Amino acid sequence: MFTNSPSTSRQILTVTKLNRLARTVLEGEIGLIWLSAEISNFVAAASGHWYFTLKDNKAQVRAAMFKGANRNVRLRPKEGDKILVRASVGLYEARGDYQLVVEHMESDGEGALKQAFEALKFKLNNEGLFDATNKRPLPERINRIGVITSSSGAALHDVLSVLKRRSPQTEVIVYPSMVQGEAAPLQLINALRKANQRSEVDVLLLTRGGGSLEDLWCFNDESLAREIAASPLPIVSAVGHEVDFTISDFVADVRSPTPSAAAEILSQDSTALYQTINQQKQRLARAMNHCIQANKQQLTLKKQRLDALHPQSRIQSQWQTLDRLQLCLVHAMQRDMSTAEKRVHALNYRLNQQSPAARVARAKDKLSYANAKLIATMTTLLKNKKSELGGSVTLLQSVSPLSTLARGYSITLTDSTTVNNVSKVNVGDEIKTRVTDGEITSTVTNIQRQ
Repeated sequence: MFTNSPSTSRQILTVTKLNRLARTVLEGEIGLIWLSAEISNFVAAASGHWYFTLKDNKAQVRAAMFKGANRNVRLRPKEGDKILVRASVGLYEARGDYQLVVEHMESDGEGALKQAFEALKFKLNNEGLFDATNKRPLPERINRIGVITSSSGAALHDVLSVLKRRSPQTEVIVYPSMVQGEAAPLQLINALRKANQRSEVDVLLLTRGGGSLEDLWCFNDESLAREIAASPLPIVSAVGHEVDFTISDFVADVRSPTPSAAAEILSQDSTALYQTINQQKQRLARAMNHCIQANKQQLTLKKQRLDALHPQSRIQSQWQTLDRLQLCLVHAMQRDMSTAEKRVHALNYRLNQQSPAARVARAKDKLSYANAKLIATMTTLLKNKKSELGGSVTLLQSVSPLSTLARGYSITLTDSTTVNNVSKVNVGDEIKTRVTDGEITSTVTNIQRQ
């Protein structure tokens, strides 16, 4: 008897986990299946996916066929169609609905042939006969084409018509063969062998016009497929219409949807070639002109930026500063010398007033010596000051805010204090902003903090 005792071992699932577990069991245990049923409730969504119901006289199951798979279905199914599908059994977890995911769909009447086709396709594909690495490239220049087809079929007429229109200089050798019926595979194989033995063409075209699955069945022959894969000559397969696929198409080096399209691939239209060359030439000229113009604009912009940042402009500004400082120094020295001369004249006057002639003479001698020494000292001092000024100018240039101001920055002061955050000013305070050529006085009206 079930109890709620804590000692009872229970595995509690969520609905999501339950549906996921059920889906895993369905997909893992059943896998791919073939199913014959009648279609109903068919809906083609705007996304390109198909949703429908498969039923018989006693049961039904929901199914979905997504856009990547249904694009290969030749005819869109309709209500009541009897179809054969290959599908995987699964579960739509969001609603918990048991459903089929359809990978392939066909009319129920073609079921046996389709199954044989798929089985052979799977077998040859696993052997590597369809691998792209085994495909032989078509020759760059094709002078002679070998066509394996019925000598009285419409496919040969279509191929010759296209070649006559596009490339009349291309030679065609026909290797006639049946392209329908039980004897057709052997005749096709013999024609392939004959073409390879003669080795008189650059490429082979294996082709016929459209028809039912039964009409095209000789091109699904395993022996023919292996003969195509072993052919030294590259082979183009153009069997049926665009929606028709045969084993020969998969084994051949190139698959073409129709005989006419194959002839287009194998021929070279000289008129179209010339037009393409001229178009490419014009596009190249336009592209080169555009590239040149763009590079000219970039060069002009970079030259303008280089002129603005050129060291010569900065050196000129620093020389002006140096000249200004030198003039200030000369004026200061002249002012000091003038003051000293005034003092000398005053002392001389006092000496003349208070001292005898001898003392006056000695004082004059001393004064002359002192004057000469003063001039020598001042000259030496002036040289030293100039040297110090040069060093100071060099140091000043490396740390001076004037260089920073010259680049567009400014310094904001209040009472000779640098303002480096908003807490140092209040609304109504008067501030001074120093720029490269002067100061701007402003009043704080608003403070915004970040």
